[in-house]
Amino acid sequence: MTPPETLRLVAPSAGSWSVRVVPNLYPAFEHHEVVVHTPRHARSLAELSDGELSLVAEAWRSRSQTAGREGFPYVHALLNEGAAAGASLPHTHSQLVWLDSPPPAVTAEERRSCPVCELLARELGDGRHTLESRGPLAVIAHPAGRAPYELLLAPVTHDEQGLASELLGEALSSLASWLRRLHAIEGAIPVNAWIHTNGHWHIELLPRLTVFGGIELGAGIYVNTLAPEEAARRLRAAPLGA
Repeated sequence: MTPPETLRLVAPSAGSWSVRVVPNLYPAFEHHEVVVHTPRHARSLAELSDGELSLVAEAWRSRSQTAGREGFPYVHALLNEGAAAGASLPHTHSQLVWLDSPPPAVTAEERRSCPVCELLARELGDGRHTLESRGPLAVIAHPAGRAPYELLLAPVTHDEQGLASELLGEALSSLASWLRRLHAIEGAIPVNAWIHTNGHWHIELLPRLTVFGGIELGAGIYVNTLAPEEAARRLRAAPLGA
């Protein structure tokens, strides 16, 4: 059983529901919601179709608009998969945390010039870490990744639409595609993902292949044993998977 839903989306060919949003039973914040991605049993975002992912994006967008009307201008959308990544449910889902201001990790990215634009200009020009750059979205193996296979996905051109962006569904489909490739290489590993929407929005995927210790947590220095160019090479060569 789940708490009373705050949103229900139904695909034209679906039954009673396709995506549901419900309050988190164990909220970390006043407004903390769970987005149930599909009624069929699926463990990972990688198992969802483009149509299902489009509805997930619609749910994020709708709840973000509601949050804004109720005085919460920033919604932190996140994905935890696997116990080591903080997931307590085996069924694929995401979480929406309503905040009255952008969180510290987001405000730390604010400066006069756009750090995402600068990163993409450098990386897409070099190409060694680029996974995808055709069309409106780019995906790169992060050049300063905190863990093996850390990815960054963002619109190629500067875009501050965030959860309201028309590219959000396409971005989730791209994320799922690269997650399938990662599964083909490493198996169904635990991962965290989130979207930053203050400024040039982007999605970060952090596979939990290493355990962060005192150096990482205490000094903020991340020891990554896989070079980003090797991560990019392996991901490009990997099959898409099921």
